[in-house]
Amino acid sequence: MENEITLKRFTDLRRELGHTQAEFAKLLGVSNTTADIERGRTKLSGKVVTELLRQFKINPLWLFGESEQQYLETSNTSVIPKVVTVDSSDKENMVLVNAKAAAGYPQNIQDTSWYQQLPAFDLPIPEFRNATYRGFQVEGDSMLPNLKPGEWVLAKSVEDIDHVSPNKIYVVVLQDAVLVKKIERLPNRNHITLVSLNESYPPYEIKPFQVQELWQVSSKITFGVDATTEKGLLKQLQESMEELKDQLRPTKN
Repeated sequence: MENEITLKRFTDLRRELGHTQAEFAKLLGVSNTTADIERGRTKLSGKVVTELLRQFKINPLWLFGESEQQYLETSNTSVIPKVVTVDSSDKENMVLVNAKAAAGYPQNIQDTSWYQQLPAFDLPIPEFRNATYRGFQVEGDSMLPNLKPGEWVLAKSVEDIDHVSPNKIYVVVLQDAVLVKKIERLPNRNHITLVSLNESYPPYEIKPFQVQELWQVSSKITFGVDATTEKGLLKQLQESMEELKDQLRPTKN
């Protein structure tokens, strides 16, 4: 029988990571579910403890109640690109990841052959030199009004997750998704908050180890540009207000 602290911490960890007992069992190589472990019927094996450390950076001493430090190596998580492509001149390409490709990006992040199916090009502009850049297509409306669905962002690779700025937008490659968000670091370094510009989407927290790659958005490619300007819109608004005033002005006899 495991002690109560270990059982509670194991159960709380599963819930914190958002997994069902069956999902967590599959990740940890346990048959069926983790129900028996959580009830204390099955001993927490060395294999499970190893998987918790390898996949989630869980401190074994924390798990067994010997330490209050839950995570190990959280500030040393590598977020640099796992694969970089080059052209015939050995210069780095800018790979473009459209919305469809983004669905498979996290699972193929280290597969060099997978990147060969993606379009890539060199952008001969000084601002895109001396760094690794990648293009990602925006999906959904969570970053409105700054980024519209279907637009492309060109983003520079980030070497260290501690270098993020709350005033920048990032492409965050998680273990199961590619997201475009703002990032806020909490005083507790074990958490990162992902924030949408569209306030209808609530912020949510992740752990640093869940981030596989991080890209800082530097520019965007937009489509459907028209001749409407803010000045023109302001003029239209002023004219509408004058018409409304005329309608509301008392009629003189």
